[in-house]
Amino acid sequence: MDFQKHFRIRHYAGDVTYSVEGFLDKNKDLLFQDFKRLMYNSANPVLKEMWPDGQLGITEVTKRPLTAATLFKNSIVALVDKLACKEPYYVRCIKPNEMKSPVLFDDARCQHQVAYLGLLENVMVRRAGFAYRQLYSRFLQRYKMTCEYTWPNHLMASDRDAVEAIITQHGFQDDVAFGHTKLFVRTPRSLFTLEQERAALIPILVLFLQKIWRGALARLRCKRMRAIYTIMGCYKRYKVKAHFWEVESRFANVRTTADYGKSVEWPAPPAALTQFHQITLMWWARQVVKNIPPSDMPEVRAKVAALTALQGERKHWGVGRAWERDYLANARDSPQTSSDFIRVSKELKNKDGFAQVVFSSLCRKVNRFNKSTDRALLITDKFVYKLEPKKQYKILKKLPLELFTGLSTTSGVDQMLVLHTSNKDDVLLCLQRGELCPNQDRVGEVVGSLVDYFTRSVRDHFL
Repeated sequence: MDFQKHFRIRHYAGDVTYSVEGFLDKNKDLLFQDFKRLMYNSANPVLKEMWPDGQLGITEVTKRPLTAATLFKNSIVALVDKLACKEPYYVRCIKPNEMKSPVLFDDARCQHQVAYLGLLENVMVRRAGFAYRQLYSRFLQRYKMTCEYTWPNHLMASDRDAVEAIITQHGFQDDVAFGHTKLFVRTPRSLFTLEQERAALIPILVLFLQKIWRGALARLRCKRMRAIYTIMGCYKRYKVKAHFWEVESRFANVRTTADYGKSVEWPAPPAALTQFHQITLMWWARQVVKNIPPSDMPEVRAKVAALTALQGERKHWGVGRAWERDYLANARDSPQTSSDFIRVSKELKNKDGFAQVVFSSLCRKVNRFNKSTDRALLITDKFVYKLEPKKQYKILKKLPLELFTGLSTTSGVDQMLVLHTSNKDDVLLCLQRGELCPNQDRVGEVVGSLVDYFTRSVRDHFL
């Protein structure tokens, strides 16, 4: 170093030599207002932001410009003010080599950087004092779940007492110091222990909070469902009572009427009384059936069988008239030939031994060649006879009743009927209406009579 020219300052990171030559000139190195105005008016936004004084006009700048030392001093003061209001975290970057290679590590260069960046001195300073400092409220908010006396909320006099309870429970009394507003921790080991315990407790607390919230939602939902069911129950009871009141008002005097309330329209029952409504209808039907004479019961059974077999497929099937079944022996239906048929019927009964006539009527038979002829149909409990009405009911064909396997009809008002047999020799015929009642529908009568006969025969066989 030259005498009265150089001086040296010994830093912790190394010695720095300075020269006094040009100190005053450098300090007086002024930046004129014209230069600042020129830089402020630049199109580059970075340059414009670096020279804010350039926005002042010529008449506004009257003071002497600041020197470099003054500007440096003002910058340092502003920097210190900003750092004072922050919580600084210093990051030191070590460059391992000059080749920018991820696999090379220069020991000498790294040691030089560690020494001149002051890392060792920083570590020694931290070890000599308390490396971690935090307010009691923030420390308690972060680690209160690790102590049973502070979770979820403590009942102590102050946050400091609560923090002291946490430290005492974990046995860190020798590694901390208590200030007026902050807790000072010496080694990171204590913090690492608290962080590990906190990380282990967070999933448990999250599950606990989820359980509490789900339970609250479930209780709220259960409360609403109970209210809904209560309202539904009251409404259903009201509907049932209203239905009983309506039934009572409509059927108050049905026992005194001849038809036991047949002409009274039933009110529509609620869903809860559907079965009761059916039982009530059965009771009414029972009362009506009790008044039917025994002589009319075969006709009632046949009509019920026809209703069940047709199932609404045929609109007109003769339910509204009396069924006589044996129309060939009826003098009103066949006044000229009834006596001949009665004689033939007695002879067949004595010969073939059948017990009853199921159905008989005049008809037109259609053969496979689409030719039709007048015939008479006689169905007994053993045989089905095809007779010639013009020749005193001469027997043209006789088939056992067991040979027939089914019956087909149409859904219209015609009288077409097909009797199916097991040997594929089906009989297609069209029933003829009576002379006195040309609008009679006898297809339903044939269906009902046969179904009722076969149903009773099967039942008697198993009994």
